[in-house]
Amino acid sequence: MISGKTVTSLLFAATVWAAVQCTRDGAQTAIRYPEPQPDSVAIPFLPGIVSSDSLDFNSAFSPDGKSFYFARSVKGKWMIYVTELSAGSWTKPGLAPFNEPAYSQADPFITSDGTLYYISNRPKAIDDTIPDYDIWRIRPGANGGGINSWTKPENLETVNSDSTEYYMSLAANGNLYFASNRRGTIGSHDIYVSRYLNGSYTKPENLGPAINSGNMEHDPMIAPDEQYLIFTSVDRKDSHGSGDLYYSLRNQDGTWSPARNMGSKFNTSSYEYCSYATPDGKYLFYSSDYDVKWISTKYFPWVGR
Repeated sequence: MISGKTVTSLLFAATVWAAVQCTRDGAQTAIRYPEPQPDSVAIPFLPGIVSSDSLDFNSAFSPDGKSFYFARSVKGKWMIYVTELSAGSWTKPGLAPFNEPAYSQADPFITSDGTLYYISNRPKAIDDTIPDYDIWRIRPGANGGGINSWTKPENLETVNSDSTEYYMSLAANGNLYFASNRRGTIGSHDIYVSRYLNGSYTKPENLGPAINSGNMEHDPMIAPDEQYLIFTSVDRKDSHGSGDLYYSLRNQDGTWSPARNMGSKFNTSSYEYCSYATPDGKYLFYSSDYDVKWISTKYFPWVGR
């Protein structure tokens, strides 16, 4: 098992990595977080803008920290919205231009080079009649991209199956973690990893019983250095509510430690899901009670152990 000192060192290393990513080549500047900023108690993020009177979930900052993407339930579909930092204030959110009104889009994740991954139930091809969700990605278009310029959506065929894939998170090396209800799961939905080798994704691997149970696991959030994983699990015996945030630490031999509940600072009697750590490592975002919430990462249960 990883010792407390080692875990703290790993978290520090991950934070340093994030800081380097944020400043390398000037691609990302420090995020200007709105006030009030949370400490030990999770609070809604940008009330009235992101956290509104609708079902709001997901979190993803752009590499420059000036755009924030999230999903919202709209007339029976999921749509991805974006708010921008302009003149020191976050704007009223609007639909991201790559949304397709006939389908649902959700779960945005943005890498340090601006590539945006998301899920959609749009068909893979004209003859695709299976109404499942797949993982797609788009890249910044002309003039560096921005919220209005994206390449054509690309289906991650190696990762996707004829079942549903959703909520992906990428490590610094490109390894892609996601949830699926494909054939061979331990429970109804499991967490998988597709490794990024030689410019391609490998066949997805189930993370096994240390992470997955006979119930449902989904919404993985992998640390940049893959030293910890946060995810949602449903109806475990130690749950505070129907769905809670859990974590697992990577052992020295590369295996995962048995998952543990994140505790009452993060979990409530409600349903917690869609965890996301900010690029600078300062905050954990997640969804609960129909809102996007955030809390300081200083209170990760393994810090200081």
